[in-house]
Amino acid sequence: MQQEQKQEKIVSMFDDIAPTYDTANRVMSMGVDISWRKKACDLAFEFYNKKNIEKIVDVACGTGDMMGFWQKQAQKAGVSIDKLIGVDPSVGMVDVAKKKFPDFEYHIAKATEIPLEKEVADILSITYGIRNVVERQEAFYEFNRVLKQNGLVVILEFMKDENKTLLKKIRDIYMHKILPYVGGLISKNLEAYTYLPDSIENFVTIQGMQKELETAGFEILYTQSFSMDISTLMIARKK
Repeated sequence: MQQEQKQEKIVSMFDDIAPTYDTANRVMSMGVDISWRKKACDLAFEFYNKKNIEKIVDVACGTGDMMGFWQKQAQKAGVSIDKLIGVDPSVGMVDVAKKKFPDFEYHIAKATEIPLEKEVADILSITYGIRNVVERQEAFYEFNRVLKQNGLVVILEFMKDENKTLLKKIRDIYMHKILPYVGGLISKNLEAYTYLPDSIENFVTIQGMQKELETAGFEILYTQSFSMDISTLMIARKK
């Protein structure tokens, strides 16, 4: 019950900051998250190596940003996507997504309860959302269920790193001392943006997440960290 209440509180927080979420994200990341998202899409298309893709599911789709990048990068790569599906438990976030991308399909649902049949998705992505999933291992099992054989899971996330170099200490100062106030100023919700660095500090390491994915039946294909290791991209294939 405690986990369920924690998950509900996180969803409620995202409902509250939904109207200003895109602006706050771009300001805080200084726009570099755009290059990370593009790289995630491009590499996934390379690994999957198919020009016709039936379904891409974006879990914790939020305001739809990643779905937009899947569409744009597919067009550049000459890849056709029959259907883009967004899944998110926050009604507020999905309402924003629907206004931005009215042609995509959306479901209000948790990452652990995706309302799709088994083995229907070619690619499943979750960008800056797995950290907000309380029952993470259960979500990975659910991703495996929804994906086709050899389907890909694509994860972009702010990851905890146990090796603290000088650059990473500078990053931590930014994340803990500056970022919450910038996000709080834009969204008028300081608590939400204080949650972000705290959630990273309490999050799993890169190695820990790799093990969890392997436990759920995935083979790790690619792992890389960007921009002083602020963001990590992980791509895994369903065995």
